[in-house]
Amino acid sequence: MSESGPDGHCCSPSRGGTAPHVSTPVPPASPVGAPADGTVHLPGGEFLMGAEDEWTVPGDGEGPVHPVRLAPFRIDRCAVSNAEFQDFSDATGHITDAERYGWSFVFAGLLPPDFPDTRAVAEAPWWRQVHGASWRHPEGPASGVRDRDQHPVVHVSWNDATAYAAWAGSRLPTEAEWEYAARGGLEQRVFPWGDEPEPGGGHRMNVWQGSFPDHNTEDDGWYGTAPVTTYPANGYGLHNMCGNVWEWCADWYSPAYYRSSPKDVPLGPSFGTQRVIRGGSYLCHASYCRRYRVAARSSSSPDSSTGNQGFRCVRDDRPLRAQ
Repeated sequence: MSESGPDGHCCSPSRGGTAPHVSTPVPPASPVGAPADGTVHLPGGEFLMGAEDEWTVPGDGEGPVHPVRLAPFRIDRCAVSNAEFQDFSDATGHITDAERYGWSFVFAGLLPPDFPDTRAVAEAPWWRQVHGASWRHPEGPASGVRDRDQHPVVHVSWNDATAYAAWAGSRLPTEAEWEYAARGGLEQRVFPWGDEPEPGGGHRMNVWQGSFPDHNTEDDGWYGTAPVTTYPANGYGLHNMCGNVWEWCADWYSPAYYRSSPKDVPLGPSFGTQRVIRGGSYLCHASYCRRYRVAARSSSSPDSSTGNQGFRCVRDDRPLRAQ
């Protein structure tokens, strides 16, 4: 198995089109949708997007730094939780891509010692193909989410996230909206709170601690996912914009996009094969992946699902063009 994202880093591997995707009809919108107190209103305006510093990952296209102007919008305070996705599943009967394919990518360190051997991603053997893994069973058929209601839903593809958003009367954020929100009102800082990963010695995000991938000290309190409200919110009141789980964005991905992207309300390339993911996850570590920063970019195919990919939604007063 050789699926991977850009440059083979495998922060969040792609499924690679191993089986045909069967389109799911867009579900009817929820009559209620997400509660207003679960979102934050952001005024929009102009900010500097991207990064050009020692932290950037070659080939990801984080630069050049460029001004972007956005319209006002609302964004979820937290990533969508298992409990919220359960409501969507119960209301619509949605079958996720992981359930349709019959398997998903699971981090090997989360599997029990006696778990049967499974295929691994060639460039990143810590990623295992686990049959029966899905949002309901994050580490395979013997696992569940009963005690993880407030953890972010994982093993959801871009297709699944888009279906949820349509049901909730919302949409996925554009990449520009996501970065604007993640910055929390700070300009050109590395993280949502500033430039230090652990200001004052305190942890602000759920990323790998120790030596990856063999030893996690769990100094930040978690080995896998953490509840969606863990750690202080950023300046806009948003939780876990870095670390915990990668978050799907609406845009197609291109490492060259920033060179010619429009200043006003950029929507990403008009076509592509991979969708943007942002924010990093509980598996990110400085020794191989510094993509747990507000400017960092990565991607995955729209039908891919892993144990470290989730999403949050946004809402606005005017529709954007279809992606």
